[in-house]
Amino acid sequence: MSKTIRPRRSVLYMPGSNARALEKARTLPADALILDLEDAVAPDVKAEARDQVAAAVAAGGYGGRELVIRINALDTEWGHADLAAAIDAGPNAILVPKASRAADLEAVSRRVEEAGRTIALWAMVETPLALLNIREIAGCAAHSHAPLACFVMGTNDLAKETRARFVPGRAPMLPWLVTSVLAARAHGLDIIDGVYNDFRDEEGFRAECIEARDLGMDGKTLIHPAQVAAANEVFAPADAEVEQARRIIAAFEQPENRGKGAISLDGRMVELLHAEMAKRTVALAEAIGGTSE
Repeated sequence: MSKTIRPRRSVLYMPGSNARALEKARTLPADALILDLEDAVAPDVKAEARDQVAAAVAAGGYGGRELVIRINALDTEWGHADLAAAIDAGPNAILVPKASRAADLEAVSRRVEEAGRTIALWAMVETPLALLNIREIAGCAAHSHAPLACFVMGTNDLAKETRARFVPGRAPMLPWLVTSVLAARAHGLDIIDGVYNDFRDEEGFRAECIEARDLGMDGKTLIHPAQVAAANEVFAPADAEVEQARRIIAAFEQPENRGKGAISLDGRMVELLHAEMAKRTVALAEAIGGTSE
């Protein structure tokens, strides 16, 4: 595989102002944690949250969990201080909110480069303008010091800005979600679905996870630890899927099949593209198996 596979099945928002939540996050089986300085933090505790998040990242103890700091936008009174603290803390990624143009990410990328650091960026896709500019935003994957690695869909903000309603199956949003998946894949990005607002509705949450998985997304952002287990299950390849993938790979490695573009396996035609898909399935399963709990 040309790109290292990193599981991002469950991406849990943690309010940066809640020291107890930041501590508890060290024990949760989420693949990634978004330590939030933006929406989840009231204006009068923004500075305190910034200090707590920076200290938590510096202290470590989160195992293999991917740590992402969501800053406030640079055009707010907190944005520049958030970005400076995030760069100093050195998380796995910095999540840029309200990223409506490539220039929004380029401004952050310049600051990372000026600091002599290399930190990946994630981008919130949460405005109508972001959807219209999704292709150029995805192109920020090419940045050297702060490459864009992941889209995070902000479906609540999109609903607010467009007046689209949340309905089962999310028909009003499907064109936006699919277009974002296409842009992400065209530039080698991962893409994480938006949150499900009722964490007590286990059936509805699971259904939306399945929908996002079937659309091609890598995982789901979460608002409560109770949602982690279902997301991890839905976005992981099933045992039977992994077993079949291994069989496809092994079949193409047989001496008589090397160099062939297609072979017959169990009475079905299997092409090289299926072997490449199989390799990714196995790589994801192995990466999940190696993730620290």
